[in-house]
Amino acid sequence: MTIDPQSLLAALSDPTRFEVLSRLTESGPVSATDLARDLPVSRQAIVKHLNALSDAGLVERRQSGREIHWEYSAGSLDDLARWAQTVGSEWDRRLERLKRELD
Repeated sequence: MTIDPQSLLAALSDPTRFEVLSRLTESGPVSATDLARDLPVSRQAIVKHLNALSDAGLVERRQSGREIHWEYSAGSLDDLARWAQTVGSEWDRRLERLKRELD
């Protein structure tokens, strides 16, 4: 899977989306209605946030009878962590080169 770090970070930057994702990682599959019961936003707003998280590959929707349940999908965050590690390693190399040049 190729990730778009900018899309993932944008999806995670919204406090409500971050809270929704956090709850999904803790609870497992849950409906938008159940999420809305515990958060200070409407069910419709929760669905919009879930769709944004889904577009970023962070959650998946599953049909269960007439209800839709949402669940956390670890793949994108794993990809983001690998990307951050790669970027961090590159900066470490650059800083080490700069340090050698200054010494």
